[in-house]
Amino acid sequence: MPHPRVRLAAAAAAGLLLLTGCFADAGEPATAGGDDRIALAMLLPPRSGLSPFSDDAFKLSRWSTAETLVTLDAAGAAQPALATAFAPTRDPRTWRFEIRQGVTFHDGTPLTVASVVAALTAATEASPRPRILDGVDLTVRPDPAAPGTAVLVSTADADPLIPQRLSSPQLSILAAGAYGADGVVNPVGRGTGPFTLISSNTTTATLDRYDGYWGGPAEVAGIDVSFVPDGTARAAALRAGTADVVEAIPVSQAALLDAARVHEVPMPRTNTLYLNTAKGAFADAGLRAAARQAIKREPLVANVYEGRADIAAGLLGPALPWAAGARLPRTETAAKPVGGAEIVLATFTDRAELPEVAVQLQQQLEAAGFRVRQEVREYAQIEADALAGAFDAFILSRATVLDSGDPVAYMYSDFACAGSFNIAQLCDPAVDAALTKAAGIVAGPSRHAAIMEAERLILQSDAAIPLLHERVIQGESGAFTGVQRDSRERALITAGTAPA
Repeated sequence: MPHPRVRLAAAAAAGLLLLTGCFADAGEPATAGGDDRIALAMLLPPRSGLSPFSDDAFKLSRWSTAETLVTLDAAGAAQPALATAFAPTRDPRTWRFEIRQGVTFHDGTPLTVASVVAALTAATEASPRPRILDGVDLTVRPDPAAPGTAVLVSTADADPLIPQRLSSPQLSILAAGAYGADGVVNPVGRGTGPFTLISSNTTTATLDRYDGYWGGPAEVAGIDVSFVPDGTARAAALRAGTADVVEAIPVSQAALLDAARVHEVPMPRTNTLYLNTAKGAFADAGLRAAARQAIKREPLVANVYEGRADIAAGLLGPALPWAAGARLPRTETAAKPVGGAEIVLATFTDRAELPEVAVQLQQQLEAAGFRVRQEVREYAQIEADALAGAFDAFILSRATVLDSGDPVAYMYSDFACAGSFNIAQLCDPAVDAALTKAAGIVAGPSRHAAIMEAERLILQSDAAIPLLHERVIQGESGAFTGVQRDSRERALITAGTAPA
């Protein structure tokens, strides 16, 4: 039975300040098709021109257009992808990866050792570097013992999680033509996945099936993407049948949808209040402690998330089942009288719940004696100021194992002195030492214990006050099977996604 499609560009335009398209004319929407094309509504438009070195890489991964040397299974263990095998060498700082043969990029060029070396080297030289490489001095070269079939990946210090790092979509392998001399990366038609990216702008993207895919052709002809920041509009598209798959259904809309179309998955994402430890009121540890004591999490979960979230006891939530049992007690700083201290509390509108969280936190902090001014913008308009430490407090929905399947990279990025996403402006040698120790331990209980020691020190500083752990709420019309419900938000439409 024909499945009608109506593009969501109008809804996207209502929720976005339109910018010039990156790789296609902004007035050229992706073409929607019939039963064998998937209409996908996504939360955020590309922020960095779909550069694989940015968070846009996760869109390329969710569309199955760009691939990495390895992937992660449900337990976080590395599995073959563009590399067929991998193992450490006698040098503890070096791993060997055998490159899959017979793979072609979407532009027809072959996947080779040279293209892998070039892609990973470009990532190490990018400015800013991919978040997954924070604190990692990584080099890649052909294996001289097998120069046409394998590469050697080395780090300055032994890193037992090199395979997991290389699973990050930010280290996807694109054809040589994707990498410009000016550092700009254009992924259109340059991936290896079952779908080739045809065009993208700030409202739409179009992907077609790549029949030369090494894993076999996809079951559907393509994907028609609309970027719709407005959560009500995304949910309405699912109700109206104009979208087959909708990511990030707001909790306020979930109850209004047919329960059979709503799928909820625990995810490693924590809603956290970051406090600026470098300047302003919260440079005072006693005032940070006062803010911590003022925060009440239960009303946030009940009123804002309508019970579709878990109260946070730490940075790591129930999506990492080992965390709760390994959590360590901590010494808490004594709160000092607030005395009407003035603070700016900021967040962004792209996640519909966060402005509501800000309202409730403002009330809680004001009840404790703070004078609070809110600043709320779209994420693209507020990120730079947040990273520069322009606000006293910032509410962020943050994935905690998004990059490597392991939380050390997230903790380093957000809380190490040299972390690239250090909104709290925290620089504590003890935290850095704990993260360095954790990073050097192989996956397993000993690494988990070291991670929880780092969490203890971070929470003890009151640089971050974890509020709640979110869940994936994904909408599916039922017109297609095999849509991935991925807690890590890496996979969504795959070669196996098929008409129902």
